[in-house]
Amino acid sequence: MKPASRIPGAAPIAPALSAASAGLIPSGAGPVDRALRPDLAVIGRWIAPGSRVLDLGCGDGSLMAWLQASRGCTGYGVEIDHEAVLSCVRRGVDVVQRDIEAGLGMFGHDQFDVVVLSMAIQATHQTEKVLREMSQVGSEGIVSFPNFGHWYHAWSILRGRMPVSREMPYEWFNTPNLHLATVRDFEDFLRRLGLVITGRAFLADGQPVGWLPALRATQAIYRFRRSR
Repeated sequence: MKPASRIPGAAPIAPALSAASAGLIPSGAGPVDRALRPDLAVIGRWIAPGSRVLDLGCGDGSLMAWLQASRGCTGYGVEIDHEAVLSCVRRGVDVVQRDIEAGLGMFGHDQFDVVVLSMAIQATHQTEKVLREMSQVGSEGIVSFPNFGHWYHAWSILRGRMPVSREMPYEWFNTPNLHLATVRDFEDFLRRLGLVITGRAFLADGQPVGWLPALRATQAIYRFRRSR
């Protein structure tokens, strides 16, 4: 796999800086709970040290930077936003500037141990294609998304309003979200694609939810793999 700046079709980017020189990663990377967004902290705990990781829609690269510094992981981020790509570079994360829906053909079958898609699946046009490709280039996939089945969303709709929340902060006229799902919707979708759920976690305001997660969780995180 070539560095991001040498991949055909990817926008050229500046040489990667070290995380330490960028000053954006806490010294020693720090505990996962202090370094990362709550759903990313759950994902970070699930990824084994030394794993090869592909982070789709990686944003500013905070997860990959933490995995590199704390778990000795290697891999790439994929991000389309120019400013976010620059943030990745400053953190010392190798990144490919690309729309994930343009396909992952540049990566080989099972090239990665884990492929992550955090809080972005709801904005994809070709959701089925993205999940299928995740399961092809990685041995395991991890997805986090806002749970549309949360009770507050139902209450908002009963009042005649589209829900607006911390996880879904947009109004109906400017939202990038296209495919919102409930917990049950997503589990059915994984089964339809022949993917086996190997782990699940639910959060509300960043805290774990154990009781009635389909109604009380604002975020859901799933890990899965191809059926054997």
